[in-house]
Amino acid sequence: MDYKELANLIFPEAKEISYYEEKYPERNLKEGAVVTRFAPSPTGFVHIGGLYQSLIAKKLTTQTEGVFFLRVEDTDQKREVENGVTGIVNALKDFVIVPDEGMISENEEKGDYGPYKQSLRKEIYQAYAKYLIEQGKAYPCFCTTEEIEEIRAKQEQAKIRPGYYGIWAKCRSYTVEEIAEKIKKGEKYIIRFKSPGREDRKIKHHDVIKGNVDFPENDQDVVIIKADGLPTYHFAHAIDDHLMRTTHVIRGDEWLSSIPLHLQLFHELGFKAPKYAHIAPIMKNDEGNKRKLSKRKDAEAAVSYYEEEGIPEEAVKEYLLNIANSNFENWRKANPEKAIEEFELQLNKMSVSGALFDMVKLLDVGKTVISRMTAEQVYEAAMVWAQKHDKELIKMLENKDYALKVLGIERGNKKPRKDISKWSEVKENIAYMYDEKFYEESQEYPYQVIHNKEEIQKILKMYIEKYFHEVDDKQQWFEQIKELASAMGYAKEVKEFKANPDQYKAHVGDVSTVLRVALTARTNTPDMYEIMQILGKDRIEKRFAKAIEEMEI
Repeated sequence: MDYKELANLIFPEAKEISYYEEKYPERNLKEGAVVTRFAPSPTGFVHIGGLYQSLIAKKLTTQTEGVFFLRVEDTDQKREVENGVTGIVNALKDFVIVPDEGMISENEEKGDYGPYKQSLRKEIYQAYAKYLIEQGKAYPCFCTTEEIEEIRAKQEQAKIRPGYYGIWAKCRSYTVEEIAEKIKKGEKYIIRFKSPGREDRKIKHHDVIKGNVDFPENDQDVVIIKADGLPTYHFAHAIDDHLMRTTHVIRGDEWLSSIPLHLQLFHELGFKAPKYAHIAPIMKNDEGNKRKLSKRKDAEAAVSYYEEEGIPEEAVKEYLLNIANSNFENWRKANPEKAIEEFELQLNKMSVSGALFDMVKLLDVGKTVISRMTAEQVYEAAMVWAQKHDKELIKMLENKDYALKVLGIERGNKKPRKDISKWSEVKENIAYMYDEKFYEESQEYPYQVIHNKEEIQKILKMYIEKYFHEVDDKQQWFEQIKELASAMGYAKEVKEFKANPDQYKAHVGDVSTVLRVALTARTNTPDMYEIMQILGKDRIEKRFAKAIEEMEI
């Protein structure tokens, strides 16, 4: 018996690999087009690191008129969770990262290079495993779990590298006849790759991000087909990336140490290896120590967290691009109105060490992103979020015309408001503009410099009685407040007060604060003139009366 007969004994139904090479031809793309993928396992929530990889992959393919596909690596079916694929598809959809090919729901896909779910590609992997056996580059292994554990224990005792290699690869030395006899007897087996490597030799590799790296050759006879007939990750990814014509593999740098094995598999299968780009992980500052964002410890590790909090998808993507390329921040400052799609991402400008995740910075980006939106856009996005997460906010937004007025305050000018960083903050930021919220409980009025009760009451009463005239001009309105300030012994200009502080009680800004606090029970709000225009005289008078009443309690 020869290797070809042995391969036929093990995989009698497997097709010739030429069938698949013809079925999945080279893609007809322009020179330099990147073909890459996001290839998660459906084993739980999508990590922010996965979204980061997807964003980079999608950006590169868009820039080069290439292809970005979603492949689901579900060969470890013990760890698979219910609706895991749906979770992955929806996570990308939430962030408007749309694959050109691949899975589009739990069981649907698009594209000509599928199936895009590994569990449906079993016959393809078996064809290539059969090919390796025919070449004498793979073999059945009959070792039991107990035997493997015994080998490991001996290696640990001898303080040598663990693994199935060299003299420890006991099934490697069986003859074809011995293997055939064991199979015919019904002995259970898996298929191992017969590594041609030696640990005392080095390979040199150029990673697109990490640069030049050296590794010892792989000498491990890794499992390529498991007992259930499905492949291991290492084998499957090599077949899939070849047949799907992947040009770049973009993945986390925890996979960097697998490069010797992966390049070896590509070589022994007769494939051209893709370029590898290993991305540094997103880190967190934990009491002065840097560590990876953890699924167990950090809520923000899950992509779902950002949707639940209502952080705009554009803000998350802008922040991740800032981590990816340090020149993004300057580009954004120079191009505040441009869409992020116009920024050109470069892999060779990515950091080789992990960037620290900064929630404060992300929320600042959120404020900037929302500040660029129209009132209509803010309304629609807040409503979409509220329908899923906040019934009270839905009720507040029911009167759309009024809500648009409120959300439109200080919007569309040179310095738009930046008080909202995420949709979950909208309710708190606009609640004072809704009487039912404003009057539902006693307010704390945080008056600042002017805190004498009689003085505050006098300011409020005098403003309504003598100085409040409905005007359509902000400057005229502010002149009213200046006149009020002057009449009560306050400086009409801040600079006047600073020049002669002993001549005045305080200044016009402090008088404005009294009006603002009485009106909204807050010291910081968007433009008070616009707030007053929306509330109108009757509601303003009522609020001032409430402020006076609260001081008398």
